[in-house]
Amino acid sequence: MSDSGLKILLAAPRGFCAGVDRAIDIVERALEIFGAPIYVRHEIVHNRHVVDRLRRQGVIFVDEVEEIPDGAVAIFSAHGVSKRVRADAGKRPLRVVDATCPLVTKVHLEVHRLAKEGYTILLIGHQGHIEVEGTIGQLPAGRMTLVQNPAEAETVEVADPERVAYVTQTTLSLDETDDVVKILRRRFPKLRAPAKDDICYATQNRQNTVKAMMDQIDLLLVIGSKNSSNSNRLVEVARSRGVAAHLFDEPEEMEDGWFEGVRTVGLTAGASAPEDLVQATVKHLLDKHGGTVEEFRHTEESVEFQLPRELAKS
Repeated sequence: MSDSGLKILLAAPRGFCAGVDRAIDIVERALEIFGAPIYVRHEIVHNRHVVDRLRRQGVIFVDEVEEIPDGAVAIFSAHGVSKRVRADAGKRPLRVVDATCPLVTKVHLEVHRLAKEGYTILLIGHQGHIEVEGTIGQLPAGRMTLVQNPAEAETVEVADPERVAYVTQTTLSLDETDDVVKILRRRFPKLRAPAKDDICYATQNRQNTVKAMMDQIDLLLVIGSKNSSNSNRLVEVARSRGVAAHLFDEPEEMEDGWFEGVRTVGLTAGASAPEDLVQATVKHLLDKHGGTVEEFRHTEESVEFQLPRELAKS
């Protein structure tokens, strides 16, 4: 680090996407209307700070619908749920509110349409991610095959190579997804793609902003939780281009060793990370290292999603 301190390039866009904003608004609006406790199946979004703050306001996070008492308000997280979970909730005397991101819902609708048309469906995504579980769960077991990486794309088998389609998790690496799709297209020339890219606009914008920073920074700092897929992808984008990168929840988690020989730092935040954490990180860096802050604006975002009708403010 130079004697004049760090130069901090603050990525824009960064942080909350429209789907995360909507999901958090749904929970907070439900608290206003119905009062605590409110039950949410899984974390509403993958960010520790957001979850902890909502928990303090009276939100109870559960793994399964069965844990929610009769008569309670039950909210599905932004990542979406399987048809089984939706059906189980429908059999119970629950007030169900769906906070699934509209872009995830779009993928679910694509899956149903492709299945009706007789396609073998390949889902590009990560095993165990809650969004992937919800998407696979749109169809009966065995009707969709998960493809996690280029190696699996080379070996996946399908019943009819003439009738193959793919959909994707919304928070993937653009580069790795492109590599997987190229292999699938080579193996299955009639592969059907989504009408519009499934990887969400915010994931794409944050990754493209980081890519545009690469030749100007020595280190990338990503604010986000370890279980946030899109945050981890930002780290991978930098490291794949030879730039050191670290993911953390709290400014205090940053290590002195990260900054040895560093003059310019890029700072961004995953789509579930709140802006107050970004500003706290900037303050922490300036207090500790000194320097300057400059916004690095790559593109504009204006996407907004409406609340469900039953929660919309009059």
